[in-house]
Amino acid sequence: MVSTDLLEILRCPVCVSGPTRRPGEDPGQLELVKETWLVCTEEGCGHKYPIRDDIPVMLIEEGAKWVDV
Repeated sequence: MVSTDLLEILRCPVCVSGPTRRPGEDPGQLELVKETWLVCTEEGCGHKYPIRDDIPVMLIEEGAKWVDV
């Protein structure tokens, strides 16, 4: 299980970096879904990051695989 402290600080790397950075004070917040996914709550993003062996896989390429799922 991913700790709640970690969940509070993790953000979607797409929404907080470089040219894809979203406006706002705290963009890219993530929601834990079924203990196996971190889903970006930013409107229009849709990136989903899997949790494997209790470790969130926060790679942009990994999150992009699941946008349409």
